[in-house]
Amino acid sequence: MKKLLYRISFYFTRLFYIVCGVIVCLFILAFFFPKLQQVGSIAALCVGITVLLDLVIVYSKKQPVTVNRLCAERFSNGDENKVVLEINNHLPYKVTLEIIDELPFQFQLRNWKRRGVAETGISAIEYTLKPLERGVYTFGIVNVFVTGVLRMVVRHIRTGEEKEAATYPSYMQMRRFQLMAATNQLQEAGSRQMRKLGNSLEFEQIREYVLGDDYRTINWKASARKNAIMVNNFMDERSQQVICVIDKGRTMKMPFEGMSLLDYAINASLVLSNVVLHKQDKAGLLTFGSTVDQYIAPDKKATQLGYILEALYRQETNFMDSDFEALYSTIRYRVKQRSLLLLFTNFESMYGMERQLPYLKKLSTNHPLLVIFFENTELGELINQRAQNLEEIYQQTIASKFAFEKRQMVRELNKHGIMAMLTTPQKLTVNALNKYFELKARQVM
Repeated sequence: MKKLLYRISFYFTRLFYIVCGVIVCLFILAFFFPKLQQVGSIAALCVGITVLLDLVIVYSKKQPVTVNRLCAERFSNGDENKVVLEINNHLPYKVTLEIIDELPFQFQLRNWKRRGVAETGISAIEYTLKPLERGVYTFGIVNVFVTGVLRMVVRHIRTGEEKEAATYPSYMQMRRFQLMAATNQLQEAGSRQMRKLGNSLEFEQIREYVLGDDYRTINWKASARKNAIMVNNFMDERSQQVICVIDKGRTMKMPFEGMSLLDYAINASLVLSNVVLHKQDKAGLLTFGSTVDQYIAPDKKATQLGYILEALYRQETNFMDSDFEALYSTIRYRVKQRSLLLLFTNFESMYGMERQLPYLKKLSTNHPLLVIFFENTELGELINQRAQNLEEIYQQTIASKFAFEKRQMVRELNKHGIMAMLTTPQKLTVNALNKYFELKARQVM
């Protein structure tokens, strides 16, 4: 009996309730005008027959409409991911539908629905979802509400299948920057071309001199043998080690536009590692919080990016203070070759930065260290607003003090020979790429 009731799940339309309301009014007026009672009875009988006919028509087929959800098995964190609902109308006529897809709870979309008319055959509805955190997202079934031909009954059909989609760090952004790097279009994304200082020491080949070559690269012995001017051709140094170091402490849990600072750092690290490997350098990863959690030794083998992607997918904060002493010990004893360290962290006060300064100074003695921390964009918006009262003046003064401290941290780190970069979360990826290209051009690595 329960299965039968489940299968015949239906609702009445707004038209049905309007007609019933009119019939009720006729019966009320029949107390004053008795002739209206007969009209109301006939109308009630017609409505009942119409509802029965509509029920028979709408339940004439077991599955008049089926919906299949098509989406990728992996979602890209922070990007628009396309989802397609493939609607198959098995009826010989078009029907009016209302579709409610049971989206994962992480999106907190309680009013998602689409209305339309489905022609006979296959049609599709496309929409996009933008996840803001990594993890497994579970889709439920698809609820389809088919309106009957006589517009009196709506049949509820449960179709589709439950599906899981794992949300990984932004691989869409990674592919976009990879394509730009391969076609030398990184400038369009905000990356600027850095003028190379000096000459690389990595020899590539000897070739004939062409107009514009540096006279200092002429190879006189080869020129004498070939009886033509030959020059030495050099290329950028390769196999240099670049390690992305990600702080997973509680300060990296701060949200900006729905995403945490940790997720911004993870997305930037994935893009940067991909570009580093594209430039024939070695990419590595190290994550730490209260302890050092994950270390992937720098390498440029074909599977390196896959290891980094899987490691970044599993990273979470533990809401504890980060142990920079453990970070220094790990790098001191496990990273033997000189490497560029890109440390993604966040300091909210000068005191917090000064506590970690001794360990940062020790790290910079053996490796070039770039400390990347975040500018509070909400403070900038507050500072630029026009104060209307005394309380807002106090708030702007405090916000200006915090913003000044951030800039002061950069100067303090530079004073101790530590490279530092202050950036907004939204521009983190582009600014980190620019800094990598700059350091590579300056041969800091």
